[in-house]
Amino acid sequence: MKTTSNDLIGNRGARTRAWRACSLVVGRTIGFCRLSARRTLARDDRTRKAMVCPTARTHECVRHGTKWLFCLLACAALVGGLWAQEETRQARGKRVVDEALAALGGDAFLRVEDRVETGRAYSFYDSKLSGLSVATVYTRYLVPAPGKLAMRERENFGRKQDEGFVLFNESGAWEVNYHGAKPLEDQRFKNYQETELLNILYILRQRLAEPGLSFYSQGSDVFENQPVEIVDITDANGRTVTVYFSKFTKLPLRQSFRRRNPIYGDFDTEVTAFAKYHPTGGILWPYDIRRERNGDKIFEMYSETVEINQSLGDELFTLPASVKMLPKDK
Repeated sequence: MKTTSNDLIGNRGARTRAWRACSLVVGRTIGFCRLSARRTLARDDRTRKAMVCPTARTHECVRHGTKWLFCLLACAALVGGLWAQEETRQARGKRVVDEALAALGGDAFLRVEDRVETGRAYSFYDSKLSGLSVATVYTRYLVPAPGKLAMRERENFGRKQDEGFVLFNESGAWEVNYHGAKPLEDQRFKNYQETELLNILYILRQRLAEPGLSFYSQGSDVFENQPVEIVDITDANGRTVTVYFSKFTKLPLRQSFRRRNPIYGDFDTEVTAFAKYHPTGGILWPYDIRRERNGDKIFEMYSETVEINQSLGDELFTLPASVKMLPKDK
């Protein structure tokens, strides 16, 4: 029987298809596999190229697995990018602040009416200790007023609270001792009001619903070996405080703001650090509060006890009727 060229081509095509089918099933042969350690074990009665490479299917799996891995990573990056685009700087800042409020106690924190802190208070001048006293600080929150300090505070000194006190309320500030009550300097009272208005703990308790309050995330960073989220909080008057929140606990760790120096005309930077949070009355409160100005330590309070909602009366935050009024320092 004659074999035509068409038959040869057909047979060749059939053999090619069969070889491809076999190669898909059994993989490469040892003859084409340089990685096989068993290549030297091929017997003389068997063609080396006919022996199946034991690593061929592994290579195929690795190739497919690598493709899937790259695909998953690409999808994860795409999802992360879409999330980053959806959450704006403002939304991220607000989210971080809301998480801090929840970490401090949420609704319980918002229901705090007053607070009593007892511990040791230190004052500094030129970073040197200038005063030390056992102090009891009474704080009472008032109905919030936009842009105004809605809080009263009284600082009693002495273990028996008999060494005088400093009083701050909406009408003014006085230093009271056995001589009488002397009004504090206007600048000192103004600084106190601004410091408290920009205190992140006060903002979370009193100012979150204030019109014109905005939040802007500065992203994440590492502060004192802790990952933090940094948020700028700005009120309607343009005052901005930058707050560092722990990524782990969500609690405020540090804050800073700038105020213009009335004498030199430049800016002072005031930094407050919060540490050693402890539970009290269903909320968390920092037992260690430190304050610096332009890098110099100016105040530190180590609390031993903190109590909340003690039903503090108005008489605690008003001057006694019989107290002698002294002139203000010029």
